[in-house]
Amino acid sequence: MNDDISGYAFAAGRGDQVAAAAFVRATQHDVRRFLANLPGVREVDDLVQETYLRAWRSLPSFAGRSTARTWLLAIARRVAVDQVRAATCRPRTANLADWQAAAEAMPAGVRTGVDEQVVLHGLLDGLAAERREAFVATQLLGLSYAEAAHVCDVPVGTIRSRVARAREDLIAMIRPSVVDRRCGRSGAAG
Repeated sequence: MNDDISGYAFAAGRGDQVAAAAFVRATQHDVRRFLANLPGVREVDDLVQETYLRAWRSLPSFAGRSTARTWLLAIARRVAVDQVRAATCRPRTANLADWQAAAEAMPAGVRTGVDEQVVLHGLLDGLAAERREAFVATQLLGLSYAEAAHVCDVPVGTIRSRVARAREDLIAMIRPSVVDRRCGRSGAAG
């Protein structure tokens, strides 16, 4: 591998602490973003930490068959799958009053940005899990189809198909709300 991140990984695997810090700095944004956009994921900070803990244990054996970034995102995916499986055994509840109070305490400008993020996450949440995973990996993180296939442990053609279908699904979800706004409707049946 001839990229900086893989170089950091190889050096960190040999015990280079400076390279280890550079590896984290170079990858943490993508790991966090990937995990935050996977279906059913909670406690992203904990999952990021678990991803790096697993990666540290495996760094000495990193062989470079893929880029270190792709290798790390594959680990992150397995961490997320493990968390989702555990969460289905022990579901947690949230205190609605706490969420409402926090939302009301936000300044108006922040709420607008939050509202947009909620809409975007809502659209992504509407995708089937496999399509969402492929879409996030390729369209939000910029992985190639081959890298996404490695991360998701499926053939490249499957990734291409899932991304295409995710795009179709997103367009179908967006289209009714755009038509409703143009026609002055609220979107409610009636």
